[in-house]
Amino acid sequence: MDAYSDKQFSSFITDRADDPSLPLVIDLTRIDFIDSSGLGALVQLAKHCKDRGLRFGVVGNARVVQTVKLVRLEEFLHLQPDLPTALGQLDAA
Repeated sequence: MDAYSDKQFSSFITDRADDPSLPLVIDLTRIDFIDSSGLGALVQLAKHCKDRGLRFGVVGNARVVQTVKLVRLEEFLHLQPDLPTALGQLDAA
């Protein structure tokens, strides 16, 4: 996720992130690279979800996790280590 794909990602996700009865999990385990534009898109998604009362989580691979933790966004983005954990967290909420 970078400056070339962040608008497409944001548009795709925002169109689907409006039903508060459905939690949202963003699985980034196959993403090879995320830059500040990609992080910005995730932050906007988190704000969108918070404003609408949507439950959400983000799952990433080692590179994504490292980048998210570097800028200390792991709690804000509800970063989870794997998909089963993310789904379990959303079920418990």
